[in-house]
Amino acid sequence: MTRAFQIIDRVVGPSANGDGPIIVHVNPDENERRALVADLGIDEHTLNSALDPDELARMEFEPDCAVLIYKRPRNYSSTQQMVFGVVSAGAFLLRDRLHIVIADETDLFDGRSRQRVDSLPGVVLRLLSRATGHFREHLRAINMVSDELQGEINRAMENKHLISLFSLEKSLVYYVNALYSNGALLEKLRANAGKIGLGPAEVEVLDDLIIDNNQCARQAEISSNILAGLMDARASIVANNLNVLMKRLNVITITIMVPTLVVSAFSMNVPIPMQDSPAAFYVIHVAALLSAAGFLYLWKRLGA
Repeated sequence: MTRAFQIIDRVVGPSANGDGPIIVHVNPDENERRALVADLGIDEHTLNSALDPDELARMEFEPDCAVLIYKRPRNYSSTQQMVFGVVSAGAFLLRDRLHIVIADETDLFDGRSRQRVDSLPGVVLRLLSRATGHFREHLRAINMVSDELQGEINRAMENKHLISLFSLEKSLVYYVNALYSNGALLEKLRANAGKIGLGPAEVEVLDDLIIDNNQCARQAEISSNILAGLMDARASIVANNLNVLMKRLNVITITIMVPTLVVSAFSMNVPIPMQDSPAAFYVIHVAALLSAAGFLYLWKRLGA
């Protein structure tokens, strides 16, 4: 699917006539990819990089266009079971056009950003800024979900909650790698600002974006380290609770076995003391209870 946008009053909006300098290609098919390769003058591998979720962010210069592959969060759905993924996107900047290739449907120009644009290179900065903001929103959601899961684990130690925490930890690792990869892209973009036509005002915006991305990457790294530490602590707590439970079960088992030994001694099919006494039943039960109480006393006294 292809959509066209244009810059009106320094704001990116849909093109009324279906044609504009900014063209968004959503998951293009084979025919659309071949047309893009011919139109942009790039090789097929470069175009496929924009749709490869494992591709690192980078910047290249082709004879007729500048290629920027950057990372952004994947749109989350309830079927992903707490896994926040990362996808790649491509911006192919020509002299008078900007082609954007993305793998899934998303609103790249939702209007929530205060950044105004005056040129196509400025639109590229807007895309990178939106990706950083999207990462920050997901990090906030991950922190909220992890707090809720920790509360659930404290109330009920269920495997599904632990698995969800593992998924969040894995997602944060993806986010850290993606943000640092975008940081390298931004640094290279800063070094080639004049080559792609960034003006002084846009360079200032790029400098702010580099700082924002670095802060977001650091936040993701801290959250990842904290969650990893919490998972290790949780595993230690689970192991300790299991040891305490096994200890209590062993005490209960031994406590039951001691009076059982006393009772079984008086149930042998041989002559035994008090076998003709009418009080034998009560004496045996009292002896069994005293043996259990004696074991518990010794266990407490020895600090077991």
